[in-house]
Amino acid sequence: MPDCSVVQKPWGELTTTELYAILKLRTDVFFVEQRIDEEELDNRDQESTTRHLWIADDLGVAAYLRVIEDAEPQHRDARTIVGRVVVRSDRRGEGLAQVLLGEAIEHYGSRPLLLHAQEYIASLYEKFGFEPFGEVYHEAGLPHVSMYRAVAGD
Repeated sequence: MPDCSVVQKPWGELTTTELYAILKLRTDVFFVEQRIDEEELDNRDQESTTRHLWIADDLGVAAYLRVIEDAEPQHRDARTIVGRVVVRSDRRGEGLAQVLLGEAIEHYGSRPLLLHAQEYIASLYEKFGFEPFGEVYHEAGLPHVSMYRAVAGD
């Protein structure tokens, strides 16, 4: 398997090349491939508490996710939200999303976590201790389920 080193940076440390590669991947998958027509750039990327995690290769960013912080919990006690999990089409099936999730859990697993998963991929998140709650809903035209991960031992 090619190098799967994870890079983690806040907005202020991203280079323009890194930012372009991240946004290229997100738009290629979410807009072009999945045909999502809702706002992608929601200003959460720029917040000082947001962390961007990715794996790069010779073609750019191969996999990405972000971790954002909310002032108030969205569900139970979860204020930390994992989102925008995406893997480039030519690198799917290699476990890159799992590598990124493992890194996010390593850094943020001492906090309760929340995510909004596309329904078809919820089983991936369950492997990391996320549990679905509530009804399936449509977000950006696709079925989603909210998922919660308690702090280990809770």
